[in-house]
Amino acid sequence: MLAYLSPTKSTADLNLSEHSLLNKGSVILKGVDKNWFIDCIDSKTRFMISSKYVKAREQKELKFVLSKAEEKTGEQVKVVTSDGLLAYPNAIKKVYGFSNKTHKLNVFHNQVNASKGEGFSIMIKRLHNSIRERTKTFRGFHGSVESANAIMKGYEIFYNFIRKHQSIKRYPYELAIPELKLYSENKWLELIKMANG
Repeated sequence: MLAYLSPTKSTADLNLSEHSLLNKGSVILKGVDKNWFIDCIDSKTRFMISSKYVKAREQKELKFVLSKAEEKTGEQVKVVTSDGLLAYPNAIKKVYGFSNKTHKLNVFHNQVNASKGEGFSIMIKRLHNSIRERTKTFRGFHGSVESANAIMKGYEIFYNFIRKHQSIKRYPYELAIPELKLYSENKWLELIKMANG
């Protein structure tokens, strides 16, 4: 199984963000259907640790993505960087916990608000630009969050294992999971064989 393909060499800094994907709505929705791709990446390895394509970006969805990231990284994460969305602090508190002794979160929440001139997380925004480029030709996911999520999981595999990252000049898995060796030119097939073997 590929279940063990979780980052073992994660840095202490996790980037959390969401990206809206606007799809032309159906007659029922009258106009625009706004869906969200919520994701976490490791800032050093650029490995996309967890993601989910959802209809809303509320506590439930944010906690789901953060919980998957926490499950995969264990206690490696020390800093979570996010934008200024007000739902993030509570979701981070629920997943990573709060210390009554220090009266602080168990991880440092680096909340960056671009509208206040504080900049933004360039790493995750570059990922979102890549996703936007890839999905703009899809003409919407036709109202099926399940099929959209399956396609985006495929993109997550592509991003982590198949395509070299332009800035680190390596595949993200090579830094995040150094014990994993993929030798074949067809990494898709090799991953499928690993999952079935």
